[in-house]
Amino acid sequence: MDAFGTHRVDSYQYKTQKMNVRTEDRVAEFSWFCDLCGGDTAYLGVVDQERRSNFAHCKDILLTAEKNGFSNILLPTSYVVGQDPIAFASAISQHAQRMNLLVAIRTGELHPPMLARSIATLDHLLEGRLTVNIINSDLPGQKEDPQLRYDRCAETIQVLKQSWNEDRVQVHGNVYNLDMISAPSKAYQQNGGPLLYFGGLSDGAKEVCAEHCDVYLIWPDTEANLAFHLNDMQERAAKYGRKIDFGLRIHVIVRETEEEALEYTQTLMSKLDDAEGQKLKDRTQDVKSYGVAMQEALRAGSNENGFAEPHLWTGINRARSGCGAALVGTPEQLIAKFQRYMDMGFRAFVLSGYPLIDECNKFGELVLPHLPNVTLSKVQGRTPTETPVTPLTTGVIVAGQ
Repeated sequence: MDAFGTHRVDSYQYKTQKMNVRTEDRVAEFSWFCDLCGGDTAYLGVVDQERRSNFAHCKDILLTAEKNGFSNILLPTSYVVGQDPIAFASAISQHAQRMNLLVAIRTGELHPPMLARSIATLDHLLEGRLTVNIINSDLPGQKEDPQLRYDRCAETIQVLKQSWNEDRVQVHGNVYNLDMISAPSKAYQQNGGPLLYFGGLSDGAKEVCAEHCDVYLIWPDTEANLAFHLNDMQERAAKYGRKIDFGLRIHVIVRETEEEALEYTQTLMSKLDDAEGQKLKDRTQDVKSYGVAMQEALRAGSNENGFAEPHLWTGINRARSGCGAALVGTPEQLIAKFQRYMDMGFRAFVLSGYPLIDECNKFGELVLPHLPNVTLSKVQGRTPTETPVTPLTTGVIVAGQ
């Protein structure tokens, strides 16, 4: 076995199969990650005082990603020092010119009709360049019953979709009981409103996504395990007469040679103190989730250099909760890996690297121009090419709205 794990596990040698995904063309949306939750650093496990999560730094990251050609950017949410995603998106909407924003929303934090109105406002500010990452974790400071969270999440999504697409909001569930007009929350986007991205490995989370959402996001894993989850979600969505797309949230390290790429993994870890790294991992709401446990298991099963399979390095898990692995290699190797993922059925990638601006520039120069990069909201006919008629554009406003 070499340092990259090229002779790693038998599970790597599985056969890909055609996936029944919504976006049938072999293309993908390549997104970057913005540091709204803190953590941008040149060294894993080190709190970087110069790269703090303020508006100026997050703006620089976002505009760097736009300049490099990324189609979307994730604005995450967590109760840590940093930027609120809705507030940040509102401000940055007047600076970003081309790229979509993937705004993370934890259901339960805002009353659903007002959340729908906030998102509709953002959608108009961005002229349809908005996507939404639905988060189904515990509210900050609380430990909640999982079924309550699933019910609240599903009912919130129903409110959002009815607000954007129907004349009235009528949701009578276990959490919300609503019957009201929808005019204050009409989206700019058409044919369903903003696309909904969603992640989670539990049965309850998977069912919410299969029934209601558009893109199932998953954290890094071996190709065999990823294929299992994609097949599982395809079958779940089919039960509801639906097709969905699949997305992978993962870090990247790309260098012109293998030696440089491997050397950078060591540089990134060179100042890590495991106790401090654990403190950074423990600060987020999802630290006890099933998905986080699976990232720990992925690292536990990796080789002595931290590779779980060819070019999939798990070292980031030592200092980061959630997405804990990176693709590491040369431009040609990473391009080949993304091609394999697209063969599996992936149609979206949410990428990041340490530090965010430096790695964005490297990936934007060396890899992104060689991949079929699209914007899913445009591919699926959500973002209109002309100004739509809504109460916030040219629609007739009537009494009571």
